[in-house]
Amino acid sequence: MTWGATGRRGGPGEQAVLLVAGLADVAVGTLGSALGVVRGLARRSDAAELVAEAERDLTARGRLVLDRYAAVPPAHLEILARHALARRVGDSG
Repeated sequence: MTWGATGRRGGPGEQAVLLVAGLADVAVGTLGSALGVVRGLARRSDAAELVAEAERDLTARGRLVLDRYAAVPPAHLEILARHALARRVGDSG
């Protein structure tokens, strides 16, 4: 059960509007902070090095995300075949 600012019970539509308004407020605050950081970085003499480091960091993070979510695990039968081959090699050696 949700209650509006006037103490009345609000419906799902009102709840959605309040959630969107809250998210927008957070986004605006975050954007304002980010712009302040960018302005501060633009004044630095080593800004180019910082940008290059940030690019490397973002690239590494992107690679980790893709590896985590895009990697297809090997097929079950492929794993069994590798185990069987390893046993044969171990038994004959």
